Amino acid sequence: MPSGTAFTISVNPKIPQRLARLEELANDLWYSWDRSTRSLFSRLHPGLWGAVGHNPKAFLKRVDESLLVKAAEDQVFLANYNSIISAYDSYHSEPVWSPDAMGFQHDRVAYFCFEFGFHESFPIYSGGLGILAGDHCKAASDLRLPLVGVGLLYRQGYFYQTIDMEGNQNVIYADPDFEDLPVTPVLDQNGSEVRVEVQMPQRRVVIKVWRAKIGHVALYLLDTDLPENSENDRYITHQLYGGDRTMRIEQEIILGVGGVRALRELGIKPTIWHINEGHAAFMMLERMRDLVQQGLDFPSSLEAVAANTVFTTHTAVPAGHDHFGEEMMERYFGEFYHELKIGREEFMAMGRDPETHDFNMTDLAIRGSRYHNGVSKIHGNVSSRICKDSWPQIEPEENPMAYITNGVHVPTFLAQEWSDLFDRYLGYEWRNNLCDPDFWSRIDAIPDHLFWSVRQSLKSQMLYGIRARLATQNTRNRGSEAHLDRLLKFSDPLNPNILTLGFARRFATYKRATLLFEDLDWLRRIVLCKERPVMIVFAGKAHPADVPGQDLIRRVSQVARMPEFEGLLLLVEDYDLRLARRLVAGVDVWLNSPVYPLEASGTSGMKAGINGTINLSVLDGWWGEGYNGKNGWAIKPGRENMAASLRDKEESREFYETLEEHVVPLYYSRDKLGYSPQWVKMAKNSMMSLLPRYNAARMVSEYASKFYVPASRQGARYADNDFNAAKKIAAWKAYVRQAWSGVTIRRTDTPCKRISFGNALHFTVAVRLNGLQPDDVVVELLIFRQLKASTLCEFKHFPFEFTGVQESDEHMFALDLTPDLCGKLDYYIRIYPYQTLLTDPFEMGMMRWL
Repeated sequence: MPSGTAFTISVNPKIPQRLARLEELANDLWYSWDRSTRSLFSRLHPGLWGAVGHNPKAFLKRVDESLLVKAAEDQVFLANYNSIISAYDSYHSEPVWSPDAMGFQHDRVAYFCFEFGFHESFPIYSGGLGILAGDHCKAASDLRLPLVGVGLLYRQGYFYQTIDMEGNQNVIYADPDFEDLPVTPVLDQNGSEVRVEVQMPQRRVVIKVWRAKIGHVALYLLDTDLPENSENDRYITHQLYGGDRTMRIEQEIILGVGGVRALRELGIKPTIWHINEGHAAFMMLERMRDLVQQGLDFPSSLEAVAANTVFTTHTAVPAGHDHFGEEMMERYFGEFYHELKIGREEFMAMGRDPETHDFNMTDLAIRGSRYHNGVSKIHGNVSSRICKDSWPQIEPEENPMAYITNGVHVPTFLAQEWSDLFDRYLGYEWRNNLCDPDFWSRIDAIPDHLFWSVRQSLKSQMLYGIRARLATQNTRNRGSEAHLDRLLKFSDPLNPNILTLGFARRFATYKRATLLFEDLDWLRRIVLCKERPVMIVFAGKAHPADVPGQDLIRRVSQVARMPEFEGLLLLVEDYDLRLARRLVAGVDVWLNSPVYPLEASGTSGMKAGINGTINLSVLDGWWGEGYNGKNGWAIKPGRENMAASLRDKEESREFYETLEEHVVPLYYSRDKLGYSPQWVKMAKNSMMSLLPRYNAARMVSEYASKFYVPASRQGARYADNDFNAAKKIAAWKAYVRQAWSGVTIRRTDTPCKRISFGNALHFTVAVRLNGLQPDDVVVELLIFRQLKASTLCEFKHFPFEFTGVQESDEHMFALDLTPDLCGKLDYYIRIYPYQTLLTDPFEMGMMRWL
């Protein structure tokens, strides 16, 4: 190389006029779920397409102009191009969402998340949370739901991973060329770039706003890498999940406070605010500050903000929630709470963890919202218990924590081969019937041999991709050709008949990637059978700070290098969205082995299931709902309080038994056509049962009906007439809190032990209201038949009526009840505060049981 300074210049091709809209396609992440668009770019230069990481914008800056000129004269290419442009225009012009039917009229949802995952070419995501947020935006676009996203524009998303010969994970961070990303600076009316500012200790930080287009959805991304900022502040939005606690709080201030200010600067006025995980909870404080500055008092501003805010938690353990020490909060928000016109104690109480006394972002998110949910039925119950201190006198099963089970974006993760087969046998209307179980029962009519043919084709494609990655790994690790031959011995794409299991996800200890290694002799017996061999593909990253997670990768590598397992246990490096799409569609069985109940939802199994891959999983997260006995195999989890070693031993034994007695025999019970009819039947059941239930269109529609529409109405109700309802409910809550400690309830009738069916019972109670009025409370009886009801939600509720005041200043309530059940009945009597303006009857967390 020359010894002088190297200067760089970029020479970009001119795009022929006939292909001018290629740039429009490259700048809309619609390409992330439209394979025809990606294929159009790939056809121009497959090698370059791979070299730029399947990034259309980067591709157009580097492709040789002669190829574009030639393509502009190629009638076949032009026909494909025109067809894609027609589909693109139709997608962007045809209305699907019915605002009047759902209650939306002039609404808009603001959706905040720390990361967004759309496509491997736009690396501002880490894993499940980001992919879920990306799917939420994609489904909102498909449904024409009026939604804008708010996030951070990282120079470094999650890292690239290599794995050496000893199984050590090596982390590589690379800053992308910003000109290659599908984002554009947001400009104001004068053509200047939009900037907003946030206060940090002894300084202000300037934020630039970028815009990404996801079909009908706009995603606004915040960036501090600006010359106006100090070197440290420029680094705030540099790396996803990087740095220390200081970096984390500053990133969350940029997202929450800066995000609200960015929308305000753009003139966007959301009527529903949704934070996906607690990272963005500071947005509630900024919205309250704005209302206080307009003249509203703090308690009323809290009610007004919470009324139209939705909070989704994805964490299944208390330690997973972000929290900051009170000294740190004082340093960053010392001026802020003065702007809220409250004292330090009242501010800290907004997020104080009752055990650690840290400022907990989940506690803030709960107190600043009125709609809360976990991401599966099991996780909803877990979250109710984790967050029970937010409603201290309410039983966890009755507190306001609900659930909406996650879903996946079908156009993104359903393999093209299935789309083509569905077009042929189900008709093009399948795209408009994603949530109709009856429609998807028609999969059963697809000929088995065609169904199996698609499965084998996808498996071959996966094997080609895996072999290419393994060859690259082997070359970089200076492995021999003989070693590579042994690695690839069983993964023959031309003969993809070996039963292949897949385990691909983040390497965290609770996910137990090495559970199948509990008894290696038993595993050998299963995997090494000459007549019925089994191959297992592993992939995934461990957080750079997660040493135990990296130890799991080393253990997988160690076992995979054992001579008897070479070629049958494969560890593939750098798990990303592209590899994920291949694996979920290509393996025969998708493995999942989390420690119950730590899997909040999990979506990789959903992606596998909609592609006809069969799940074998612990009954945790979404699989606790998805498993129906005919669409896969389930591992019953051990007791929560069981010793970890004993649990691993029991559950691994069940995995081995299921593989040995059910999975392997079913796969290899092939007929004369070369496949197992019963296996195909189960794979079809997987598709038919999972696709209509676990797709993102269902998920977003459920958010709309359960949360967005009610939140919009409640927000408008509280804001109407100069926030009269917000002021009223805030004053009422203060009045109730002051009186509640003195509220008592006692029974004044004589309990009856036995009656005949059809006879009435008369109940009376005396309540000391301590200054409250009878219409400030609900007194009710809950009744159920012994051994029948398992949760409070199954009890029957009967309200008492106020009948008068005794001389002792106790208020009397009575109930006449004729039981409609026979047998032994248990009943309870309780009292709780109630007001018609409440969003949830138990949101105050107050209750007395007799």
